[in-house]
Amino acid sequence: MGLRSLSPRLQDAVWALNSLQTNASVLENVRRDQARGQSEDTLKAMKSFLERTGLTVEQLDQLSVIHVTGTKGKGSTCAFCEKILHNYGLKTGFFSSPHLVQVRERIRINGQPISKELFAKYFWQVYTLLDQTKVGGGLGRRGGGVVMSRLVGWFGVGSWSSLTLLSLCSCRQGEHADSLPAYFHFLTILMFHIFLREKVQVAIVEVGIGGAFDCTNIIRRPVVCGVSSLGLDHVAILGDSLEKIAWHKGGIFKPAVPAFTVTQFSGPMGVLVQRAKEIGCLLRLCPDLGDYPVEGGKLHLGLVGEHQKHNATLALQLVQTWLRHHDLPSLRGSMLPPGEYEHGRPPASSGFPLPAPMVQGLQDTVWLGRSQVMKRGPVTYYIDGAHTIESMQAGVRWYREYSLREAKAVDGRLLQVLLFNTTGERDAQALLKLLLPCQFDFAVFCPNLTMATQSMSDDQTNYTVSLENVLTNCLTNQQTWCQLLQGGREESWRASGDRLAESVRLVKGGGRDRGLLLLRESEGSELDQPEARALVFPCISDALQWITQGRDPELGLGAAGSPTLHSAGARALQEASAIQILIIGSLHLIGGALKLLDRSLSE
Repeated sequence: MGLRSLSPRLQDAVWALNSLQTNASVLENVRRDQARGQSEDTLKAMKSFLERTGLTVEQLDQLSVIHVTGTKGKGSTCAFCEKILHNYGLKTGFFSSPHLVQVRERIRINGQPISKELFAKYFWQVYTLLDQTKVGGGLGRRGGGVVMSRLVGWFGVGSWSSLTLLSLCSCRQGEHADSLPAYFHFLTILMFHIFLREKVQVAIVEVGIGGAFDCTNIIRRPVVCGVSSLGLDHVAILGDSLEKIAWHKGGIFKPAVPAFTVTQFSGPMGVLVQRAKEIGCLLRLCPDLGDYPVEGGKLHLGLVGEHQKHNATLALQLVQTWLRHHDLPSLRGSMLPPGEYEHGRPPASSGFPLPAPMVQGLQDTVWLGRSQVMKRGPVTYYIDGAHTIESMQAGVRWYREYSLREAKAVDGRLLQVLLFNTTGERDAQALLKLLLPCQFDFAVFCPNLTMATQSMSDDQTNYTVSLENVLTNCLTNQQTWCQLLQGGREESWRASGDRLAESVRLVKGGGRDRGLLLLRESEGSELDQPEARALVFPCISDALQWITQGRDPELGLGAAGSPTLHSAGARALQEASAIQILIIGSLHLIGGALKLLDRSLSE
């Protein structure tokens, strides 16, 4: 039975959406050909896709948009904006990426992920329009849907062999660019439809990657733009310097539209200023958070960490500008005239007395997976999606401060465990080096897989990477960590190609012994050896199962890990008075962990 005959339920929508992912082999060809993946063609394609769904670029002008880019903090900035504006009684829309647990998180109405019913309804409306207007004979809902559903019937969606075959369908589809948009492009188009049909009063739109050629940049007339802190990320697409990255980020600036940024290094700040001059944008520098008078004393932020102060002041300037643009009586005065750019810096904006909706909004903002703490009996999870040098530095400062507070109250032995993964072209060695001062008792590495096998209709399914690649990445991270602990020396326990092949075979086989991939030369390794304290697991559930040893009463992953492997470490975790777990790195790792730790997020 193909998708055509299925009822428009959410799981069917997610299944069809996942088929729009570009598979690992296609991406590898793109990298080999040194294609950048972003260009003006992206925006041309977006315009075409949009028109095929019955919308024009001009109709997007009806949305009152706050458009935000940056390397780190742009999601938190948008979350602050969303909460404040909702406090003013406005109907808010918020588009963000990536999602942590469910794809519906990317499109929020009034602070909540769009309902299952509305997501499915609008998904099939947009998907059907695109499918009916496709050209080139691509594999869409009628062709690819039937083929893929037959493959599922033959092999079962839980097997890695079926995932490989399903990816081949996606590869074929990628050969016809005019057929259906890619995953993120589709979600962006879907967001525009939902925000227009649901008549949101303000649309807070977070850029996906970069800015200039990001598909969200089809927006022509935002009310205000923001640039959060810049750092090195997505260098294969955006360039290998902060200046190159700043050029892309400044691409969201629009003529005569006010924009704000936070303190940046002089080089990228100069690029942002130059972009603002060329485009005719009114760029300003946000003041310190302490420059905003608050009645009754100190301002409290719902998101912890010093870095959140930059995101909060950026959000305040964006919200203030949006409110003034709409002549809402919440603030007095008018927008300051544009100032002169001096020494490659934008003129500074001013702080202002904060009304109650702003104070309360900053205090009540919640953004999952960022500086989040969850305590379960003797186990405390510290969760942060830091994946750049700057955000990792901030994450380490936060973890050390808050874990030390808890440690002072522990009577008995305390164990600290790192759970880490990173993806793409990021410098894992540089990130891991920043984690060394935490002096973890154990370091655990695993792919961004919640379970060893995932179905086509799982929101967290990712076909842009292969199983071999993600396991190789974990083995490399484990090896790097041990080398860092030993001052950079390479030892004989280094993982070999044969060891990797065996690990992949175990995961694919799904056998009982696949749960632990302890990469050490002998079963007699002592815990004072780095390799005995650095473990690799095939999925997040297996990793958490071993770390917690059944001591989290709400985790519900069954019995503790096999006592026959690494039993000394297991005993130490079982006997410790408290266990602190830092889960950090890829946001996809964070999402997979949260799916297991907070079942309500899957409802």
